[in-house]
Amino acid sequence: MSAPVRFDGRVVLVTGAGGGLGREYALAFAERGASVVVNDLGGDMRGEGQGSRAADVVVNEIKSKGGKAVANYDSVEDGEKLIQTALDAFGRIDVVVNNAGILRDKSFARTSDQDWDLIHRVHLRGSFLVTRAAWPHMKKQNYGRIIMTASAAGIYGNFGQANYSAAKLGLLGLSNTLSIEGRKNNIHCNTIAPIAGSRLTETVMPSEMVEALKPIYVSPLVLYLCNEETEENGSLFEVGAGWIGKLRWQRTEGAIVRQKGQNTTPEQVRANWDKITDFDHPTYPKTIQDSTMYTMKILEQIESSASSSSDSPRTTFNAYTGGMNAELAKSFTTKPSQFSYTASDAILYALGVGMSTKEENYLKFLYEGADDFSILPTYIVIPSMGSLTDNLMEGIPGVDAPLANVLHGEQYCEVYKPFQPSATLTSKVQVLDILDKRSGAVIIYNVDTFDENNEKVAFCQFAIFVVGKGNFGGVRTCEGIKQPIEAPKRQPDSSIKESTSIDQAALYRLSGDRNPLHIDPNFAAMAGFKTPILHGLCSFGFAVRHVLRQYANNDVSLFKAVKARFAKPVLPGQTLQTDMWKDGNRIFFQTKVVENSNICISGAYVDLKDTVSFTETLKPAMSTGSQLQSDDVFERLSKEISQRKGLAAKINAIFLWNITKGGKQASQWTVDMKSSKSGEIYRGEPKGKKADCTLTVDDGNMVDITTGKLPAPQAFMTGKLKVKGNIMLAQKLGQLFQEAAKM
Repeated sequence: MSAPVRFDGRVVLVTGAGGGLGREYALAFAERGASVVVNDLGGDMRGEGQGSRAADVVVNEIKSKGGKAVANYDSVEDGEKLIQTALDAFGRIDVVVNNAGILRDKSFARTSDQDWDLIHRVHLRGSFLVTRAAWPHMKKQNYGRIIMTASAAGIYGNFGQANYSAAKLGLLGLSNTLSIEGRKNNIHCNTIAPIAGSRLTETVMPSEMVEALKPIYVSPLVLYLCNEETEENGSLFEVGAGWIGKLRWQRTEGAIVRQKGQNTTPEQVRANWDKITDFDHPTYPKTIQDSTMYTMKILEQIESSASSSSDSPRTTFNAYTGGMNAELAKSFTTKPSQFSYTASDAILYALGVGMSTKEENYLKFLYEGADDFSILPTYIVIPSMGSLTDNLMEGIPGVDAPLANVLHGEQYCEVYKPFQPSATLTSKVQVLDILDKRSGAVIIYNVDTFDENNEKVAFCQFAIFVVGKGNFGGVRTCEGIKQPIEAPKRQPDSSIKESTSIDQAALYRLSGDRNPLHIDPNFAAMAGFKTPILHGLCSFGFAVRHVLRQYANNDVSLFKAVKARFAKPVLPGQTLQTDMWKDGNRIFFQTKVVENSNICISGAYVDLKDTVSFTETLKPAMSTGSQLQSDDVFERLSKEISQRKGLAAKINAIFLWNITKGGKQASQWTVDMKSSKSGEIYRGEPKGKKADCTLTVDDGNMVDITTGKLPAPQAFMTGKLKVKGNIMLAQKLGQLFQEAAKM
């Protein structure tokens, strides 16, 4: 079972906690280990009067049950004082629940300036001031959870509550922005619209309903959203009576109501009204980028096709916004796409990734008349990316990936034979899987490319991260992913440093990747960059060129495969340094920006011909029968862990493996990821220390588990894998045996 939701060591401030919902929150947090600041001004429902009794009663109730709490009697307009109370009493602030509120219900015509201002001062301004006071402390500790309290009146409107509903919906807007600004500092902000019996709802609900809608039915959602393991951020929930529902915006497909070079008229709006208001094909925008990108696509369509008033954007770019659905996406058959190129196109690409006449043997890449004219193997990304883009523009069911949310995370390319000087290639895209990374989704696309004879010439795998599209209930990893591998810890065997041109992105985009992020300052600013950035695949091309120059004498026939993770952006004009480590026919590399030392490509390697991967070398050794199959697994992994930077710290445990054969113990292996910085794997029992977790498994089952043929949970549940000690630690072994890594 999952561990209970606890708040031990956390400090929680609840405003308006002297009664109703606030009291229930304070009691619930304290019961689960939190130190609670109980704030209440002690006034009445209209915001008049002041007293200490309301807060004191709740504090005493918490203390009588063994909890920790202090009272605060200040107005939420004195936000700094509330936070200072938390700091003075407990030394930190982790959670802020903005709950305080008053009512001054009147019809709009009878609402006075005071009625309007006082409601906004308490609800909207008060929440702003309290949260602003807590914000720098949360940023410094890289942790915070914030709750804003909206209302059904704010979402839907309600007669006699114009002042209240305006303030409540304003809190939603505030929460949405804080969720964006706080994300990088692990500060999450969510909004609830509670339906509960309290002094504020007594004016609009029958007394029997107020009694039935107890605050205790609301507090569990608040506690869940404020738990440190909860990834939910920037969301709105209605909650009450034991029911919880999440709300989202829905938008019609709409209609284009003008043609190129013409203005829009009321008559055109009238003529398209049914389509403007038709929700048969809705979209679900989540971010301002979703909104602006959609508008930009409409403008592109109008400019490029001189659309008529009946034209719709739905058929011209990806309109699937129904949420991630991995099974639907995996089952979808995409349309093959063709790509024709000539020697001139290949030369343009070579120039785009930095090939220069300054290099000794530049002719083979820049002159079509050269006897040994060659095409850089990374050119495969151009037709592969083109095919992927075409399918995304058409729309892949189950793939919800707004362009503004998309980041290219990782790239793998395998080329089976050198490219011809000119050819027509056919590429086929398939979704391997969609991984749920909570903060987003990672879509794994496989692209197979064939020549005119239907012979497979290359395979590419794209790992695309989609921000904000996680938490859809998908798997965390899957078979078939080409994993990055960290570079060795020793000094590089060689390095190549090369400057990019200030026009590098402008040149590279001519090969086909025309994303305006890399050329248009306005678009770059909208994406959060001060200036246009260089294409990640351009830096990728630079790095692979460096490896080929250093270790293959620019012989493209020696190239087999490349894997890389994109870590940080590069600006045109910056200098790239590729550090390389040779390990047989595998060349590990990483690329950094010299000007700021940022690693822009990591976990990367190039395999030259005759190189075989870990799993490929493992299988023949297993089949010899000369030793236990699992011995080879542990021996190989003992060599791998030195290249897995930070892995030991992540696992931080000692495991003893008892390997059996025919029901009898055949060997023992220790996986010590605690005693040294890089970890150690060796035969026998732990050296001078006790194992945190002991695992017993048959030799053959061990191999099936490490290769993914037998899922570890299944092995455990069926008795094939026996675990003693700290069972929870065994889950961390997946990071080692599956060579899994976060993207």
